[in-house]
Amino acid sequence: MQDIFENTILCKHCNKKMLPEQITRKGFILRTLKCESCKNQIIHPEDLKEYENFQNLKKKNFKVKLRYVGNSYTVSIPREIIDFMNEQEQEINDMVNLCMEEMGRVSLNFRW
Repeated sequence: MQDIFENTILCKHCNKKMLPEQITRKGFILRTLKCESCKNQIIHPEDLKEYENFQNLKKKNFKVKLRYVGNSYTVSIPREIIDFMNEQEQEINDMVNLCMEEMGRVSLNFRW
């Protein structure tokens, strides 16, 4: 299937050819087309949809159990989060980076 951004797209305001660019929002790389003269910008619909899915997932509050296993505690990561990460084609490692950010807050990083 052909991508719409592979075609020449003219700006609706000034009728000039829009040029491809990339912008980054919260770690997401979004493909865009930008008009150099009037600065009109179009974000790729698929990228925008994935970014919106991320924003919706980010708003959710998951209640998970803290379990004691051996000499450590474990927390289950909801499947919805793992599925989203897999959709983004990010490889999930067996090892993750865990650190204490502040009192009462622990962060889990899947990227090294």
